Amino acid sequence: MASWSEFAADEPRLADGIRVLMQQYGPGFGYLATVRADGGPRVHPVSPVITDEGLFCFVVDSPKRRDLERDGRYALHSFPPEESDDEAYVAGHARPVTDPARVARLARSHRAAPHVDWRLFEFTVDVAMLTRRDAGAAGGPGNGHGRPAVQVWLDPGAPADAPAADPASRLRHHDARREAA
Repeated sequence: MASWSEFAADEPRLADGIRVLMQQYGPGFGYLATVRADGGPRVHPVSPVITDEGLFCFVVDSPKRRDLERDGRYALHSFPPEESDDEAYVAGHARPVTDPARVARLARSHRAAPHVDWRLFEFTVDVAMLTRRDAGAAGGPGNGHGRPAVQVWLDPGAPADAPAADPASRLRHHDARREAA
């Protein structure tokens, strides 16, 4: 399980593209998928925090926090941009941040309300994906609904049988062009 910082050092352009989409409206904004106790999916809007230190989320007392505390698997998807169909996706495991100094530093710098019952989670990155659409009918790069250009990064340190690693493709980095369905 790679940290965001390890992923960003390995693939800086991909990490930057994902960061731009997650922070396109200022503070981070995306959809967090977690695993319910019965194994089903749960999706919530969240404000992810991306720093040089890592990918984090302040999570209030809620079903999604209980999901992360019980089963740390997550998927995070960007909010759709108004001007394109571009999208960013990361998946991995969430871990509570327990270092009080680190929690305090991130809470101060990202204005986490001190009187709210939140916990800080750091998200590791097993899979990262960025999809940009060709110009198509709408205009410039990334603004259309044409063929997607997909970049995928799989954690090179993940075990071969990890669920995030697609068994049909052992590629660590993959740039592909495919026809839109």
